Amino acid sequence: MTKAKILAVPTNIITGFLGAGKTSAILHLLAQKPADERWAILVNEFGEIGIDKSLFEGQLNNLNNVFIREVPGGCMCCAASLPMQIALNQLLAESRPHRLIIEPTGLGHPKEVMQVLTAEHYQPVLSIHKTVTLVDARKLSDARYTSHDTFNQQLAIADVVVGNKQDLYSTDDGERLAHYVSEHCLAGTELMLTEHGQMSLASLDGTAENYQQPQHHEKHAHQEHHHHDHVHHHTVSDKPPTAEQKLPVGGMLSAENSGEGFNSVGWRFAPDCVFDYHQLSLLLASVEAERLKGVFITNAGIFGYNLTADGLTEIALDESVESRVEIIATELPPDLQANLQACVSSAMS
Repeated sequence: MTKAKILAVPTNIITGFLGAGKTSAILHLLAQKPADERWAILVNEFGEIGIDKSLFEGQLNNLNNVFIREVPGGCMCCAASLPMQIALNQLLAESRPHRLIIEPTGLGHPKEVMQVLTAEHYQPVLSIHKTVTLVDARKLSDARYTSHDTFNQQLAIADVVVGNKQDLYSTDDGERLAHYVSEHCLAGTELMLTEHGQMSLASLDGTAENYQQPQHHEKHAHQEHHHHDHVHHHTVSDKPPTAEQKLPVGGMLSAENSGEGFNSVGWRFAPDCVFDYHQLSLLLASVEAERLKGVFITNAGIFGYNLTADGLTEIALDESVESRVEIIATELPPDLQANLQACVSSAMS
């Protein structure tokens, strides 16, 4: 029997710069998912390894009808062509969802993602609902953020701006964010403050209002500009991406990426690589980076790690098929691979 066509799937982009709390927000939304609905999550990551899918799946606590795919390896303006479309098509066919959530990397350009989602092929398939941009208002005092084109583009495209981590704000941070939104967002953009990514499902409802398809010549000028700004280490090869290659027993794979003023390095470790929990915790807490995400199989259990400017957080996970870690920084920390391997040697000695 022929399956019915997939039509008008409510689709939200949830974006925000590095460390804004996008994953926490999506997990909070997933906790509110009606039991009889199927949700699809498409995650793009700046790094080549792919961490978020493992973090999501390890925290879903047997939540049914959630389908996740990731597109590692760059900002969405580079990944939003064929890799994104293939992943999206596979995800839609597999899940036939009642809701689709797209999470671009914190260094991704949401306008480029929207160009794909509003292409003629997807117009009957997807119903573009509100775009949500998470912001840590404390970053507005840092010119590295306010002068960054991606940071401002994420705000310009927002239907809803969520000032996350308000529990850590000073008295003036909320007012500074309201002023910044009034200057950089379109009239009518909703602003809300929250903490730990807590949002209601109602925040997602309603059609996207603050996106206008760029003119043809503008689009090509924009893409040409980013062609020169990104240096991704992709080569023509018969090998699958690093995130999908088979790992040797007891072995590891690594990959690097760079662009938008940041560098990334990541590692995958074979499932039989067990980390010393205490040594690993000390090592990760000592890393200086813009972001670190990891999933590790340790001698004390399986744990997910998230490092931001606010420190290192740890959460116990239900499962993970292997250990993975990704770091994004302006300058990558030296000797990290050797130190990670030492944690394995210590646990297995």
